[in-house]
Parts: sequence; structure tokens; C-alpha cells
Amino acid sequence: MIAVLQVAGRLLWRHWPALLAWYLGAILARYAIIEFAGFVGAYNAVAGSLLLPLAILARLIALVAMFLVLRDGMRQLTAIAPLTTDPATRRREFLDALMTGILPFFAFYAAWGYLREDAVAYTARVLEVDAELGWQQLAAELAGEEGAATQIAGDGQVGELAITPITIAIVVIAFALRWLWRRHRERLPRWTGGFAAYLEALWVYYTVTVIGLALGMVTSWVGSRQAMVWLADFREAITAGFAPLAWIWEGVEWFLGEAGGIILLPVAWLTISGVVYGQAVAPRAVATENLGGEVGRRIRSRYRSLPQRLRARLADIWSDLVGRFTPIGRAFVLMWRAGPVLIGGFVLLYTLLLGLQGLLEWAIPRAVGPQDLADFWIVNDQLIFLIAPLLIEPIRIALVAGGYDAVIGKLRTREAEAAEIEAKTQTDAAASASPEGSVTVPSVGPAQGATTALTNSGYDPAEPNSTANGPDASSGTK
Repeated sequence: MIAVLQVAGRLLWRHWPALLAWYLGAILARYAIIEFAGFVGAYNAVAGSLLLPLAILARLIALVAMFLVLRDGMRQLTAIAPLTTDPATRRREFLDALMTGILPFFAFYAAWGYLREDAVAYTARVLEVDAELGWQQLAAELAGEEGAATQIAGDGQVGELAITPITIAIVVIAFALRWLWRRHRERLPRWTGGFAAYLEALWVYYTVTVIGLALGMVTSWVGSRQAMVWLADFREAITAGFAPLAWIWEGVEWFLGEAGGIILLPVAWLTISGVVYGQAVAPRAVATENLGGEVGRRIRSRYRSLPQRLRARLADIWSDLVGRFTPIGRAFVLMWRAGPVLIGGFVLLYTLLLGLQGLLEWAIPRAVGPQDLADFWIVNDQLIFLIAPLLIEPIRIALVAGGYDAVIGKLRTREAEAAEIEAKTQTDAAASASPEGSVTVPSVGPAQGATTALTNSGYDPAEPNSTANGPDASSGTK
């Protein structure tokens, strides 16, 4: 915990103006995009929903930039993955980090209610514009301008999406275009990278929306079944007859809800930082020939009998799908290898930060004091409530980056200790096998034990002191 606090404090002291600038830029960009998307959505729901992912993408761009701003101050990560000084390479790394972080960020964004907040703000804007259109249409009808009234009206959807062939087609087209860009990115202009990031955000957003709508329909159907009523009656009968059981049931529900938020939120932030910075510890290669037993061998044999061109296309599609989840899995592997003590200490620090944020949100409005609602609060409430996030967000990003750097440092220490033990074992074995006075000591330096084994972990490096920059190394650590 002390190491995490030291790194976070140093990063915050050196980079807080840049962190604050990126965060403010994300807030302003999100507000402007939602306002414009809501205006468009009042006329056409599909067109408005095509713009809404840009608001989420603006936040993600700022988040990636904030993490990468701190990159030069993370000594443990820099020791195994030095920063490049080539501007073109750094732009490519930024784009790769952005593309890799879209899927986990959207999952995090939706799970913690931020996507719902954007949807609420978007819907409020749509309703505001729709009300203005309604008044304009009514005025045109009263004036006898039938043609003008028809042109003023929107599509009647009030910005709401539905599962239609159009939404499904948007997901398929966006995914296909993103896949084509990935295959031909070297031959395409540089500006197409931004369009590819939008396509990635678009198909992920639409997929999350469609899945949410489908789950909502399924949940509504299940909730209306008679079996659910019987289950609720059974639970009520048991808890009514034995009050301590009701207390235990409610206590378990409360504990799971609170513990989930306390533990999963900081772990999710650490996972996102691991995706952005790249998986510094590449997991050891897993042999797949024996997976699945006899059934697996038959499936692999049938797959190898397919034409080469078809297998190449299937491999491309599979790698494109699995590649989105691989950085998430590697980040979890990194945290698992760091051990529960370090991760638990980081969770405690993050929980204390959440407590500080709650205290600021409670204290700042009271420090302002009682003011007139119409003349003061309606005008200044957004600026006042923005003070706490502006103070907390740079600290949060610095704390997460410090936690990730501490994880890397823990793993480097373990690898160095393992290398020393291995070198000592080899030396003892050579001494016992060689004649007296002719002992050959193998050359194992601290850089090889601390860097090569850590960075590649099962892969042979091209240079002993360089990190893997091939397909197994994510952007941000090249």
C-alpha cells in the first residue's frame, strides 16, 4: 500500500494539470455530443443512436490519454517496456490502446450505470426537442399550414431504439467494416483509424443495447410466470414463520450488493488499466492438442480437412473475436499472479478514495450554504456538483496507475528471486559435478531474471532486455 501511495502521489504531483485538462475536455465533449444527438434523435431515433456512441468514445479517449500521460512516471513498467520516442509509433500505440479498450470500457460503462446516465441525458434532450416540435406543429396546424406541420414532425419514436432488422443490420455492417479495416489498415490512410474506432464503438454499443432489450423482454416474461409468484409466496411463507431466516436472507443480499461494489469496482479499474498499458506478463502458452479428449481431436481433424482458404477466413474471424477478450484475460492473470495481499491493499485504498469522494459531495453544497433556488441553484448547480469529480478523478487515475505499477514491481521481484534461486541451484549442481577448482558458473544477470522472464513468460525474446513487441504484446507497452 505504501508503494502504491508513493507512486500515485508522484504521478499526481507531476501530471495533475494534464489529467484535469483531459477530464474537463471529456465532460465538455460528452455534453456537446449528447445535446446534438438528442436534437437529431427527436427527428429520427436511429440517426440519433448512431451519434450517441461518440459521447462514450469521447470519455474513453480521455481515459486512455490520462493513463498514457502517466506512462513515463511508472518506473516498474518502464523498466520492462521503455517508452518509444517516435511520434508515428506513439500515435499507433494510442490508437491500438483505444481499440483494445473499447470492449472492456463499454462493459464497465454499462455495469456501473454510466451508460444509463448517458441514455437518460439523451432521452431528456430528445423529449425537450420533441416538445418544441410538438408546439411548432400545433402552431402550424392552427395556422392552416398542413405541409409545414408534416415537415416539423419527427418519427414518433422519441429516440427509443427497438430490435428491428435495421438495428441488426447496423451491428453486422459496423462489425464487417471494422474487420476489413483491421485486415487492410497498413494500406489505408491514417485518418481511417478514427473511423475504425467509431465503428468498433458503434457495433459494441448496438450489441449491448440489443442484448439489453432482449434480456428485458425475457425478464419481463419470466417475471409474469406463475412459477415466480409461487416462489415469492414460498419465500414469504418461510421468512414469515422464522424471522431470523429473513434477517439472514436480507443480510446476505445486502452484503453481496455492497461487497460487489466495493471489490469489483477497483478490480474493474485495474483491469482497464491493464488493457490500456498492455499485458506485461504474457501467460505461458497452453497446449491445445489434448483439449477435449477424443471429441476434441475429431473436431480438430475435421477442421484441418477444410480447404485452406476457408480455414484462413475462419481463423481471421475467430482471432478478431477472441482478440477483444484476450487483453482482459491477461489483465486478470496479472492481478492473480500479484497475489491477494497487494490487490486487497489496492481495493482498500480505492475504498478510502470513494469515502473521500462521498465526503466532498456532502460537504461542498453545505459549504455553499442556503441560497435561492431559482436565482442560484438552477443556474450554478452543475458547476458546484462538478467540483468533487474534478478533485477526485485525477487522484483516481493516479491511484489506479500506481496500483498497476506496483503489480508489475511485485512480479519483477518474484521473477528476480526465482532467477537467483535457479542460478544458485545450477551453480551448486555444477560444483558438485565438476572437479575441484574447475567450477563453471552460469551467467544469469538481474536483467534477464527480472525482465526476460517477466515480459515473455514462455516466449523466447529477441533481446534479453527488451519486451515482446509481437502479437502477444498489447499497445502501450511496446
